[in-house]
Amino acid sequence: METRTNGNFWSANRITIKGIIVGFLILALMIPTLFVMQLVQERSSRKNEVANEISSKWASAQTVVGPFMVIPYLEYRDTDGKITSTRKLAYFLPDQVAINGVLYPEFRHRSIYEIVVYNSEINISGNFPAVNPESLNIASKDLLLNEAYICVGLSDFRGIQDQLSLKWNDSNFVFNAGAINEIVTNGLGAALPTAELISGKPQEFSLKLHLKGSEKLYFTPVGKTTSVHLASTWPNPSFEGSFLPVNSGLANNKGFTADWKVLHLNRNYPQSWKDAKYDVAESGFGINLLQPVDSYSQTMRSVKYAILFIALSFALYFFIEIRQKKIIHPVQYVLMGLALCIFYTLLLSISEYLHFGYAYFISATATILLITLYSKTLFSTWKIAILFGASLSILYGFIFVLIQLQDNALLFGSIGLFGLLAVVMYYSKKIDWYGDQARINI
Repeated sequence: METRTNGNFWSANRITIKGIIVGFLILALMIPTLFVMQLVQERSSRKNEVANEISSKWASAQTVVGPFMVIPYLEYRDTDGKITSTRKLAYFLPDQVAINGVLYPEFRHRSIYEIVVYNSEINISGNFPAVNPESLNIASKDLLLNEAYICVGLSDFRGIQDQLSLKWNDSNFVFNAGAINEIVTNGLGAALPTAELISGKPQEFSLKLHLKGSEKLYFTPVGKTTSVHLASTWPNPSFEGSFLPVNSGLANNKGFTADWKVLHLNRNYPQSWKDAKYDVAESGFGINLLQPVDSYSQTMRSVKYAILFIALSFALYFFIEIRQKKIIHPVQYVLMGLALCIFYTLLLSISEYLHFGYAYFISATATILLITLYSKTLFSTWKIAILFGASLSILYGFIFVLIQLQDNALLFGSIGLFGLLAVVMYYSKKIDWYGDQARINI
């Protein structure tokens, strides 16, 4: 009698029990997807290591600071009736700075990885006001004008391609490395003529810089008014730093132009100072030659939809199983789930050699064909197998569109998931969940 009761219980709740098992399998299959995510992160980290290696041999991201004027001076103190002098530095920034630059991006490859680097031609011109040491409470006689120099800071000297010279009024001077002060730790310095510094007149300057770098190029606005114009053939610029361009233009993915204008009132350091230290790098701005979305980030985004693939595929199998009155073993569900997980390893490995779109198409096609043929062996009919394959095709196509969208992915993804849930709810209501003979009318 007890055996009959147990038999009736299992028979009456067969669908519910099978549904619980299927739900547990869906959660269990999240474990291999976590391993896939970890694999994607490892490959992405490897790419970053290669990118750093290439940058170390080419030149890293560059930040141009300056030019600015450095004039040593003597400060005297009376200590116990004895006069002592200390050598210190005074800093003078230009009135006007105009920067006009052109970037020429190119790719560098190492094994299966690539990184974007650039060559650039940068023209910097402007003027300094007449030196006024009294504004800093420095007597003119205490200035060491014979040691004055103009300084330009660079992040990586390996990016310098030609000898850098300074045109100061009508004279030319050569820059030398080793100019270290409180503003820059990597600096180039050029000695300035004493006679012109004490003339009481504004000083004109200009210089040309042929510079290599990787991915980023930044400038620091040292002028009372700093104007920067950049142009490049790179179609996907990312404007970064403390200031955005006042205008920028993109022309049919043929490149960009961008213009910045920064006033001294927009930063937190003065035009001249002594006995103080300012972090001028905080006001830096510039361009990042952004690669739109690399294959690793796209693969990672697709893996995040794994639970959607597995849940919807299992739900469709579950409904077909009920309608066909055909029992599918949990192991067969697991095999199908593993096939869906293998899709991501295929996508990751193939996308390292081919464009992501081609890799996605190949991986999705192989997975859909495998599961379609497997469904044919389970249900013994091509109609159901093709229906299931078509459903997977639509789902893979929908996810591919979401991956390509960057700003509107959440909106369209939410709408799509809402529609899929509505379809599942509609057909699930026709199932006789409590009947001994569950049936569905489609």
